[in-house]
Amino acid sequence: MQPLKDLKEIFKHTFVYRKTALTVVFYNLLFVVFNLLSLVLFIPVLQLIFSAPSATQRYEKPNSPNSILEIGSYCKEAYNYFMGNLVKNDPQSALFLVCVSVFIAFFLKNLFRYGAVWHQSKLRMVVVRDLRNTLFEKILVLPLSFHSSERRGDLMARMNSDVGEIEIAVVGLLELIFREPIAIIINLITLVILSPELTLFSLFLLPVSALVISRINKSLKRTAKQGQEQTSLLFSSIDEALHGIRIIKAFRAISFINERFKALSLTHQKLITKTFRKKDLSPLINETLGSLIMVLLVWFGGILILNKTSSGLSGEMFLTFIIVFSQLLRPIQSVSNALANMAKAKVSMDRIHEVLEQDEQIVDSPTSKNITTLREEISFNDVVFSYQKEPVLSHISFSVKKGQTVAIVGESGSGKSTLLDLIPRFYDPNSGFIAIDGENIQDISLDSLRSMIGIVAQDSLLFNGSVLENIAFGDPSPDPQRAEAAAANANALDFILQLEGGFDYNIGDRGNKLSGGQKQRISIARAIYKNPQILLLDEATSALDTESERLVQNALECLMNGKTSLIVAHRLSTVMNADRILVLSKGKIIEEGTHQELLSIKGHYSRLCSLQGLS
Repeated sequence: MQPLKDLKEIFKHTFVYRKTALTVVFYNLLFVVFNLLSLVLFIPVLQLIFSAPSATQRYEKPNSPNSILEIGSYCKEAYNYFMGNLVKNDPQSALFLVCVSVFIAFFLKNLFRYGAVWHQSKLRMVVVRDLRNTLFEKILVLPLSFHSSERRGDLMARMNSDVGEIEIAVVGLLELIFREPIAIIINLITLVILSPELTLFSLFLLPVSALVISRINKSLKRTAKQGQEQTSLLFSSIDEALHGIRIIKAFRAISFINERFKALSLTHQKLITKTFRKKDLSPLINETLGSLIMVLLVWFGGILILNKTSSGLSGEMFLTFIIVFSQLLRPIQSVSNALANMAKAKVSMDRIHEVLEQDEQIVDSPTSKNITTLREEISFNDVVFSYQKEPVLSHISFSVKKGQTVAIVGESGSGKSTLLDLIPRFYDPNSGFIAIDGENIQDISLDSLRSMIGIVAQDSLLFNGSVLENIAFGDPSPDPQRAEAAAANANALDFILQLEGGFDYNIGDRGNKLSGGQKQRISIARAIYKNPQILLLDEATSALDTESERLVQNALECLMNGKTSLIVAHRLSTVMNADRILVLSKGKIIEEGTHQELLSIKGHYSRLCSLQGLS
């Protein structure tokens, strides 16, 4: 029953496109019928060669069948009646008719097979497309806590190699369920009509093959899971190396990284090789056992013919039986191959579902409402947050009035960036709540909440595309004039116009064709284009040189004008003019006030200012 359970999920995805799937089934059934017919039509040729009827031999027209069980024997007798008389009266015409019939049967067989492949090629890709789209959408909506614990390479492997295994399974699914079983049944019926004794003898031998193949498939499933996990590690290693290529070169670690990758690649190669060997073993064993069964059938059938103990089994009928039986082995081998593919696909489907079944956590509540304006304030109310067991923020309470600029300072690891991440609900607090105008943000729809917020971070992440597409990011119909105005306010217009193509210039992967200061000003232009009511600035100038910092700081001042802003900064010179400064230490607010007020109490903030040469 386990193989059927493995098929259920893939079957469900495939039959979303019921019309295409049924078309594939229909063409495959016609292929099975004409495949068998192309072989059975050779019987008259064998009769002509081995036992041409004598002139005195008579063929009687068969009586109509009285029941369904007699249909098979009736068709056999009717065919013998027609062809026997034709062979006796005009052998050359009979031979020509048989050859034409065989050609037509082969032509239709291949035509219907191509029809099945034609529709199957679309079906396999739309199923894979839908699965990949669903997986990608799920990855985008999962919380940052998921992405911080998962390797990007592992997610890439699930979307690439695991989805690829599903594609292979979709190809074999319809054949496994609809074509091959019907082919086996039709061939068995034909074999029974030709010789019940030989058919019964062959049925005693076939289960041995099925038992051996089932053992191999169980072992294959275990190895396939190990192989897919190793593929994830390989993808992760590639992703890390490409992302950190500058550091690798700078620290002369090319040999070190290369050797580490070779070790992973070797393990991957061994596991995948082992998987392929087990997968390819099934058809080989099937073929070997099939040849053994074939030899035993020839031996047993020869004895029946020589001893004349089988009624109606002539030499030409015996050869036809052997030919049809060889065709019975083909769908059995195909079932074996398909089950091996299904075993690998089940492992991949499980890995995909590990992502699809992840709890999204950050979702809209059933009663969530939309807001469009910040009227009064943002408030933190006894907020506690931790990533694991160690608290990151402990009982944080403060408020930011509309239009105020509040700076958050402190040593690294004090929870400054995490505090900002809670406002757009990248994470939710463990206890306490954040409110906008007294409304808990967990009761506000995510879309309307985030539409009010603009973010400029230290890592100015841009996307591979034009300058215009990055400034108007998220806008399906970018407004060039609005983008130009945003660039001008961000002190970015001058350098953009000097680029080849201006706003149409492609900035490369992660914006790597631009300098750090240029990327940051594009990020600020992106925030200005959005025109948010709430600004979150996380170390927006810390990675820049003095000249770039001055330009970016001027752009930020333009951006913050009239906005409610929260700024995280290490360079205290950039926040001296904030309306209020919060000093964090080990997840707690230990000091609060203006720059002058905090200096006057000569506490933690005053010490930080002294370390940076500020009085």
